[in-house]
Amino acid sequence: MMARAHPTFALRPYLPQDAAVLADIFRASIEELTEDDYTPPQQEAWAAAADDLEEFAARLAKHLTLIATMEGSPVGFISLDAPTEIGLFYVHPAVARQGVGKMLYDAIEKISKARGTPHLSVDASDTAREFFERKGFSPEQRNTVSIGNEWLSNTTMKKKLAANEDQR
Repeated sequence: MMARAHPTFALRPYLPQDAAVLADIFRASIEELTEDDYTPPQQEAWAAAADDLEEFAARLAKHLTLIATMEGSPVGFISLDAPTEIGLFYVHPAVARQGVGKMLYDAIEKISKARGTPHLSVDASDTAREFFERKGFSPEQRNTVSIGNEWLSNTTMKKKLAANEDQR
């Protein structure tokens, strides 16, 4: 049997039993991947959104949420909070920059195009902004958001989706 040079990732829908591991991914992603753009108090306030696991699970269940897995274990997730709005989008630091985010985003874009969605928008963190720019999103406006006792900046970005002429 040949060893695999690269891990194999797969996609599946969110299940209620995923909430705790996705909360852990959410926290780890914020703590380890955003340190160049946000202060520790900002990161703590942001990560606290997963402290109420019931509320976090309800948010994930309420929207279309896709999970990326590696050998069956969740390693990232993305939610479409409205027909045109990407909500939560987090990848575990251990697999960052290995194609997980691209796979999750591409799946959401494909679903959105199939539904005839005219555009996608996201309030991208300063850390995620470059990823979305590479995916063809354009900045629309800067935002300052109050979370707990902290103020965090992000950028509303938008991408026009081409008419879906060729469904393959």
